[in-house]
Amino acid sequence: MSKGKRKRIFLVAGEHSGDFLGSALMRSLREQLEGQPLFAGVGGELMEKQGLESLFPLEDVAVMGLTDVVPRLPAIIRRVYQTVDAALAFSPDIVVIIDSAEFTHAIARRIRRKRPQIPLIDYVSPSVWAWRPGRARKMAAYIDHVLALLPFEPEAHRRLGGPPCTYVGHPLVEKMSFMQSCSPEKLQSRLAIDGDAKKLLVLPGSRRSEVRRLMEPFGAAVDILQARHKKLEVLLPVMPSVERLVREAARDWSLQPHILQGEEDKFAAFNLADAALAASGTVTLELALCKVPMVVAYKMGTAEYSLRRLVSVHSIVLANLVLGENVFPEFLQEDCTPENLARATDELLRDTNVLARQKSGLERVAEKTLLENTTPSREAARVVLSCLPD
Repeated sequence: MSKGKRKRIFLVAGEHSGDFLGSALMRSLREQLEGQPLFAGVGGELMEKQGLESLFPLEDVAVMGLTDVVPRLPAIIRRVYQTVDAALAFSPDIVVIIDSAEFTHAIARRIRRKRPQIPLIDYVSPSVWAWRPGRARKMAAYIDHVLALLPFEPEAHRRLGGPPCTYVGHPLVEKMSFMQSCSPEKLQSRLAIDGDAKKLLVLPGSRRSEVRRLMEPFGAAVDILQARHKKLEVLLPVMPSVERLVREAARDWSLQPHILQGEEDKFAAFNLADAALAASGTVTLELALCKVPMVVAYKMGTAEYSLRRLVSVHSIVLANLVLGENVFPEFLQEDCTPENLARATDELLRDTNVLARQKSGLERVAEKTLLENTTPSREAARVVLSCLPD
């Protein structure tokens, strides 16, 4: 990148996962640019630590699900227009929107109409390969490049007529050394867990709606498993936002879980566990990269489930999508019963062919997601800088 005036980069994250991506991208952009860039836009605490002064708190727009979004829609729309105005006033050399398509794409479309010369990069592809595939072609009108987290997404955009798309790697790859370094032995000793016990991870999600719907069937499944295994220990990492809700729901469980806080204890538990019972989401890829066999479940509201029925992919489990086959079982809605969850999990707590197949699949997930000689944030920064005008 040639020397000259400082590059002006406007970034828009719509939730906390985007804040993580944005902060790592900002750090890598600063490393790869000869002159220090000027940043502006919307982000959270992590992006602010990298020098962004957010237009407003991320919590103003970080909402999920129809029932949460609808009552806050007028306020979110105001934030969309505020962000567009701020972007235009900043006169950026490039704009990077990060995930949260319903919020960030509304901003990108308006910027494109008003300043078509500004390059627009979308970091995290919407799930065009799963549902509403027509979005890909529509995106090509206002997005110049997509940075994909999943290895099959560039081909999906090519097939669907979407914008140019580059696989930059999933951000979890950058956490692998930390994830693998968290000591299971220290955690086992601290919790006084018998070495002969089966260790089960229970992960009911990070959103309150997920926890409310999954804690009851997960707890009942644990009851069934306890009857089948003389020594069973349950490890339950929680996010601060749902800790109280999890503790209240777990009071009725006959086998009390070890409720864990913080990233270090979370990944120490991953490294200690024999198997996991998990809500669908990014955590399934975390489990796969830590090579933890898993059973995946999910329940959603009636309105959201009616939309999900339009999904055209073979699985909602990220690790299955990476592999292109359903190695890790999933139980959705009415199939998310204690009996189904316990039966599938029990196969992973014993030496079965099902367990062997999962272990083989876990090795292949890591092979498909790792990048050679770079990291996701560095690769993302490289593509962003390649889209900058001279």
